[in-house]
Amino acid sequence: MSEHGKTPVTVLGLGAMGTALTEALLAAGHPVTVWNRTAGRAEAVAAKGASVASTVSEALAANQIVIACLLDYDSVHEVLDPVASELKGRQLINLTNGTPGQAREMSAWAEELGAEYLDGGIMAVPPMIGTPAAFIFYSGSGTVYGRARTALDTFGGANYLGADPGLAPLHDIALLSGMYGFFIGVIQAYALVGSAGVKAREFAPLLRAWIDAMGGFLERSAEQIDDGDYVTDVVSNIGMQAAAYPNLAQAAKDQGISAELLTPLQSLMDRRVADGRGAEDLIGVIELLKK
Repeated sequence: MSEHGKTPVTVLGLGAMGTALTEALLAAGHPVTVWNRTAGRAEAVAAKGASVASTVSEALAANQIVIACLLDYDSVHEVLDPVASELKGRQLINLTNGTPGQAREMSAWAEELGAEYLDGGIMAVPPMIGTPAAFIFYSGSGTVYGRARTALDTFGGANYLGADPGLAPLHDIALLSGMYGFFIGVIQAYALVGSAGVKAREFAPLLRAWIDAMGGFLERSAEQIDDGDYVTDVVSNIGMQAAAYPNLAQAAKDQGISAELLTPLQSLMDRRVADGRGAEDLIGVIELLKK
């Protein structure tokens, strides 16, 4: 702890997100040492009180708790591999976007070096860091999570998922999958009406109202999946939807718009119907995703 009772932290990486994390720590009174491959990027946070390390070794030596926020896991290894022996006794918190498998591999690597490891998935864009809108998943060492908690809380809502380091990136990727699926539909909708000269901002309120009305799909489908019941109280079965779904592609074609964002779902629906599952709800296609 510092003389003010605030946990000192080292931050590796000062891209947009790393800078936002550093600024949140500084604003909360945490002593922060930073390192960035391009030294000039440290000037802004240095002006706010951060100490700037000239080397990775210097950054690691400054504090027990080390937060990495770099481009990808390969970048983390590029930065830390040359000084791997210096990680012994450190608590490494990796807030770099990656996969569950990468997180588990890095955790094992860090532990072999004598470091404790915590992985994280940031569900926010840089301007959201330090606000109630941001939340971050953590998984891996519960000891590191406990020791760093006061610092981690400065970023946004902290959610510890358990000892498996892969759980944080798994939840991160799952939420991003839902986000991109949503974006796909929105992009297609705007392209379709735009082909008829309808302004996107004119159509947006209608799209918002429709999507809000469909919001109940989240909770209902979750119940169906957990219960393994895709047939009770089905309002619009997959047989009916699979028969009508080609109209989405045909309408796009007629309007001179590609349907490539939508077509993957058609094959899944058709396969489920061909398997004799036409009376099920649409969410039954999730069974085809399991390998």
